[in-house]
Amino acid sequence: MSSAPDDASSATEAAAEGAAEADPRVTDVIRNAIIQGEYAPNQRLIEADLSAEFSASRAAVRTALLELAGEGLVERMPNRGSRVRAISVEEAIEILEVRIGVEGLCAAKTAATISDEDIEALGRLRARMIDSVAEGDLVEYGRLNRYLDVRIRELSHHATASEVLARLHAQSVRHQFKLSSRPQRAKVSVLEHAAIIDGVVARDPAAAEQAVRVHLLSVIDALRELSSPESGPIAGI
Repeated sequence: MSSAPDDASSATEAAAEGAAEADPRVTDVIRNAIIQGEYAPNQRLIEADLSAEFSASRAAVRTALLELAGEGLVERMPNRGSRVRAISVEEAIEILEVRIGVEGLCAAKTAATISDEDIEALGRLRARMIDSVAEGDLVEYGRLNRYLDVRIRELSHHATASEVLARLHAQSVRHQFKLSSRPQRAKVSVLEHAAIIDGVVARDPAAAEQAVRVHLLSVIDALRELSSPESGPIAGI
């Protein structure tokens, strides 16, 4: 299992690059490319190539890579630049096990305090997620799925839990992205997410927390099934 990056060291390096060179756009596009599998695990991330690809300065790319190293998505190699950090299925499962507690907490907090306006918005999101799977638009479903995760964190108003989940999501979402892009898995996943929304909009903290637990345990089971010897190699799940 790969060891987690040294966040303090990465943060110090990033600060040394100068805040003026930070470009959230560059960080976001590289992060999304890693999450969606456009860059393979252990693939080297060449600053000059990324600079040309995204029309950004080398310094902005370097700062983005340092920020992503702090999130656990990029690995800095002494005197060799950066590469996409490989996260094994076993590590992804451990992350999901931690997420059960923290994400369940956020869902419960959201259910306890959600406004009528946000209930209506989550209801519309639920319908859009179901429609996207029914129409076979799994790219849109993946986008809505990630938005739901972020929105529940925001509505929980629990800063510490939100910070923890932001990092954990970034590290494990690659595996979940690959799972959700499978039509049969998406049909299961969308119902699990609908149940989370139902618990939240019903203002039932226990139901919301339990729905999160059921969903993430289901993801763990799916990852274990894919990683079993009977399923063959799991390259790119």
